[in-house]
Amino acid sequence: MSDQIVAPRTRDLAEMSEQVVPWLESKLPGATGLKIANMDYPRGAGRSHETILFDASWSEGGKERQEGYVIRVKPDANQVYPDDLFEEQYRVMRVLHEENIVPVAETIGFEEDPSLVGAPFFVMKKLHGRVAVTFPPYRENGWVAEATPAQRRRFWEGGVRNLALTQKTPLDKVQFLAGLPGQTSGLTGLDQEWDKYDRFVEWISQEKRWPVLDKARDALKARWPKNQPEGLVWGDARIGNMMFDDNFDVVAVMDWEQASLGGALHDLAWWLQMSAFAHEKTADKPHLDGMGTREETIALWQEITGISVDDLDWYLDFTAFKTGCLSVSTSKLWGWPEPDHKALADKLGI
Repeated sequence: MSDQIVAPRTRDLAEMSEQVVPWLESKLPGATGLKIANMDYPRGAGRSHETILFDASWSEGGKERQEGYVIRVKPDANQVYPDDLFEEQYRVMRVLHEENIVPVAETIGFEEDPSLVGAPFFVMKKLHGRVAVTFPPYRENGWVAEATPAQRRRFWEGGVRNLALTQKTPLDKVQFLAGLPGQTSGLTGLDQEWDKYDRFVEWISQEKRWPVLDKARDALKARWPKNQPEGLVWGDARIGNMMFDDNFDVVAVMDWEQASLGGALHDLAWWLQMSAFAHEKTADKPHLDGMGTREETIALWQEITGISVDDLDWYLDFTAFKTGCLSVSTSKLWGWPEPDHKALADKLGI
């Protein structure tokens, strides 16, 4: 999969290049004679959004300039989640970059008019680095597997530090995430994140009910947690959604397509669940040497955020419920075998 185009759709890139040139030139003050080259789709990434890479060159004030860029196009099909937060992910990235909270790509502009390329899109600067991919597993293949334990320790610690630093985001800067279209009006905090997945169950159950998900939802509701710290939700918080340089330092925190005001513990729980799959000890694989343990991750996150992790077990169970919803939606979307009911029940502890 790592060398294949997995975009939800592809298009004539020569035509798109012609469409984007005048638009991009208008976003770069003083730019003239702009040209685009090397427009292409990334390999092995970009399944949920059409993502296109390219290089641009232009004249500005008598000097020649060049820069790499990325276009993300709003999906018009193949929707993984019930909520479309395309513009919101752009706005979150702008806030994070302007506030210098965690490293994100600098955004250049958002185009809401679908007439230019057939759908709204935004452009951001291209960053350079390496990503720890899920398939093939980074614990077994590639630069993480080949790294020394000391390098992996730096990789892990930088990842957790940036995960924690997202909780330094001033919530008054991201209030546009409250009461989004399609969501129950005005919700924030845990109520907002719960509402998203409460509706998710109904969305994926239009053709067929999933009693195991209904039962898991009821069990979670009956155990409603007391600890509900506020905070920004990244949405897919995992080390595979970060980019690293050759020194194993974080250069980008990526993929903000399901951000919310749901609270700090959602991302920590998601990160822990993804880490258990990606590099912790399993029945047939040892813990990847150099990567921090679950206990170390929680301790470092709490040291940086100062946030209580009481009721974390509930958030971990909620994460299992979330990934159960996703397993159903992605199996429908991409034609994969649907989840086995018994295996899903075991995963959810039902």
